[in-house]
Amino acid sequence: MATFLYKLGRLAFRRRRYVALVWVALLALAGFGAASASTSTSSSFSIPGTEAQKAFDLMEQRFPDAAADGATARVVFKAPDRQKMTDPANKAEVRTLIADLKSGSDQIASVADPYTGNAVSKNGTTAYVSVSYKVNSMELTDATRDSLEKVGDEAKDSGLTVEIGGDALQVMPETGATEIIGVAIAAVVLVITFGSLIAAGLPLLTALIGVGIGVSTITALANVLDLGSTTSTLAMMIGLAVGIDYALFIVSRFRAELAEGREREEAAGRAVGTAGSAVVFAGLTVVIALVGLAVVNIPMLSKMGFAAAGTVAIAVLIALTLVPALLGFAGKRVHGRRARKAAEQPSAGEPKPNMGTRWARFVLRRPVWVLLAGVIGLGAVAVPAASLEMGLPDDGSQPTSTTQRRAYDLLSDGFGPGFNGPLLVVVDTAGSSDGKAAAKRVSDEIGHNPHVAAVTPAAFNKAGDTAMITVVPKDRPSSAETEDVVHEIRDAGLRVKSDTGAEVLVTGATAMNIDFSQKMNDALLPYLALVVGLAFLLLMVVFRSLLVPLKAALGFLLSVVAALGAVVAVFQWGWLGSLLGIEQTGPIMSMMPIFMVGVVFGLAMDYEVFLVTRMREAYVHGEKPGDAIVTGFRHGARVVTAAAVIMMAVFAGFIGSSESMIKMIGFALAIAVFFDAFVVRMAIVPAVLALLGKRAWWLPRWLDRALPNVDVEGEGLRKELGATPGAAGDGEGGSGGERELTRV
Repeated sequence: MATFLYKLGRLAFRRRRYVALVWVALLALAGFGAASASTSTSSSFSIPGTEAQKAFDLMEQRFPDAAADGATARVVFKAPDRQKMTDPANKAEVRTLIADLKSGSDQIASVADPYTGNAVSKNGTTAYVSVSYKVNSMELTDATRDSLEKVGDEAKDSGLTVEIGGDALQVMPETGATEIIGVAIAAVVLVITFGSLIAAGLPLLTALIGVGIGVSTITALANVLDLGSTTSTLAMMIGLAVGIDYALFIVSRFRAELAEGREREEAAGRAVGTAGSAVVFAGLTVVIALVGLAVVNIPMLSKMGFAAAGTVAIAVLIALTLVPALLGFAGKRVHGRRARKAAEQPSAGEPKPNMGTRWARFVLRRPVWVLLAGVIGLGAVAVPAASLEMGLPDDGSQPTSTTQRRAYDLLSDGFGPGFNGPLLVVVDTAGSSDGKAAAKRVSDEIGHNPHVAAVTPAAFNKAGDTAMITVVPKDRPSSAETEDVVHEIRDAGLRVKSDTGAEVLVTGATAMNIDFSQKMNDALLPYLALVVGLAFLLLMVVFRSLLVPLKAALGFLLSVVAALGAVVAVFQWGWLGSLLGIEQTGPIMSMMPIFMVGVVFGLAMDYEVFLVTRMREAYVHGEKPGDAIVTGFRHGARVVTAAAVIMMAVFAGFIGSSESMIKMIGFALAIAVFFDAFVVRMAIVPAVLALLGKRAWWLPRWLDRALPNVDVEGEGLRKELGATPGAAGDGEGGSGGERELTRV
C-alpha cells in the first residue's frame, strides 16, 4: 500500500492543477445539486420491531383521518390572580384565539375547544387548546408557526399568561456560530503547531472543501433518501474534525521529509506513502464505526451513520490527493521563517529534546506508576456510569427561557406532571367476539393502577374494530414510575388477549421513548462486539501484532466508560451543571452511549494508528522497543496533541447550544476525546508498550503468513527507493532543519 500511495502522492503533486480543478469542480457540482434540490422536509422516525411502532402503524391504518404523525401544539392559558379561565371575558378571549387559529393556516387538522373537551383544571385557573396538524413538525411552514405565535401574543395583551408547548414550534437548532468557534480555535492551534500560516491554512482549506462536498451532497439527496437535517449536522461535525486531522498528518510528514533534504515531489510522495497509509486505516476504523450503527436497526440512525461515513471517506481521498497537490503550490513555504533559516545553517551538536521526547523517556522510567495513575484516574471518573439512566429529553428538559418549558410547567401545575406525557392505548378488537367489552375491561384495569391519574373512555373507529384510550400517568413522562405504568399496561394487555382475543398496544411519545431506549440498550453490546472486533482485525493487519490491537481496544473501552461517568455526573447528577448552563437534570439521552461509542471509537483509533504506526516504523527499521517509543513520540506527540485539541474544540463548541441534546453530545464527545487522547494514548499506551517490550510486536508465524502485508510503515517502499541513512523515522539522526522542527 505504501508504494501505491507514494506513486499517488507524486502524481497528485505533478498534476496539481488538474487535481485541484477536479476537486473544485466536485464542490461546485455538489453545491449546485444542493441549491437546486427541493427543501428537505424531515427524516421519518420509526423504530421497527417495537410495540409502540406497531401501534402507531395500526393507528395510521385504522384511523386514517387522525394524522397520527402530525405535529401537535398545546396553547396553555393561565388566568390572572383572582380570576378563572371560566370567567366570561377569558372564555371569549380563548374562543377568539381558536377562530384565529383555524383561519390562520390550511395545515391545521383540528383545534379543540377546552370548554367542551374537559381541558380546564379543577381550580379553573389553567386551560389549554389542543391543536393538531396535517403534517409533521418539520413540514410546517414558517407562516403556520408565525400564525401560532401571533395568536398567542395577541392573547397575552388581554392579561392572560399564554405559553405554547408541543412539537409544532420545534425547529432544528442553529449551530453555525459554534462551528465557526471550532474552526477559529483549530486555526490558532495549527498556527502554533506549524509556525506557518501556509501550513496552518492547508488543513483548514481541505477540510472545508471536504465538508462542503459531503454536506452539499447530503442536502441534494435529502428528499430522495429521506435524510433529516440532523444527518448533515453529524456529517459536518465529524467531517470537519477528521478532515483537519488527516491533512495535518500529511502536511506534518511532508515538512519532515523536506527537512531531510528531499526534493518537494519526492517529499510529497513519501509523506502520502507513509502518513497516508495511516490516514487510510484510521479512516477505515471511523467508517467501520459509523456504518456499524446500522446494527441498531433504526433507519434514522443508520442513515446518519452512512452519511457521516461518506463524508469521512471524502476526507481521506482529499488527504491523499488534494493535500499533496496544494503542497505543490505551497512548496517550502510550509515551513515558518525560523525553521527555513535554521535549515540553511549547520546545526551545532545534538538538538534539545522536545516535549514529546521528554515525556516518553519519563514514561519509560516509570511505566508502572504511569499505568496505575491512568487506569485508577479513569476508573474513578467512570464510577457514576454505574448509575446511568437512559431516556429521551422532553419539554421538561428545555431551558426555562423557552415557551415550551413554561407551557410544560403550567400544565404540570394545573393538571399534574403526567399530563405532559399521556399514553395512547390502542385496542385491536378485530379478533374479539365482543370488542366493546374488551375495550371496557382494558380501561377498567388501567384505571385501577395507583400511578394513573386519568383514563378516557374508549373511542372506536368507523369500522368498530379498533379503539383508542388515552391514559394520563401521575408522574412526569421521563420518570421511572411512568415507565413502570407502560410495562404494567402491557402485562395486563397479555391477559386481556388470552381471555378475549383483543390485542392491546401502548404508544404515544412517552412509550416511543421507552421502547427506543430499550432498543438502544439491547443493541449496545452487539454493536460494541462488531465494531471492536472488526477494528481489532484491521489493527492486527496494520501493526502485525496481537497485543497492540488488544491494548488499543481495552484502552478505548476505558476512556468511553470514563466519559459516560462524566456525562452522568454532569447531566444526571447536576455536578458543574450551573457552569455549563444545565437547568434541568434527568436521564441521559438513550442514543448517547451507542452514538458516543461509534464516533469516539473511530476518532480514538486515529490517534492510535498515527502514534503507534510511527513507533512500529522505527521498530521495523531496527530500533529497540524503548527507542521506538521515544521516536514515535518525538515525531508524533506534538501533532497528535494538536489534532486532539482541534477535535475537542470542534465538539466543545456545541456545549453552548440551548438544546440539551446537542449540549450533551458536545460535552460527551469533547470529554471522551480528552480522556482517550491525553490519558489513554499519551500515557497508558506507552506505559503498556514499555512493559511489554518486544512482546508487543509478537505475531504467530502462521498468522503472519495468513495476514495480508499492507506495509503501513513503508518498509517495502524504502527498499524499492533505496533509502539513505537518516531518513525520517530512522532514529535521532537527520539534518539540522529536522532537528529544529522537532524542537519547536
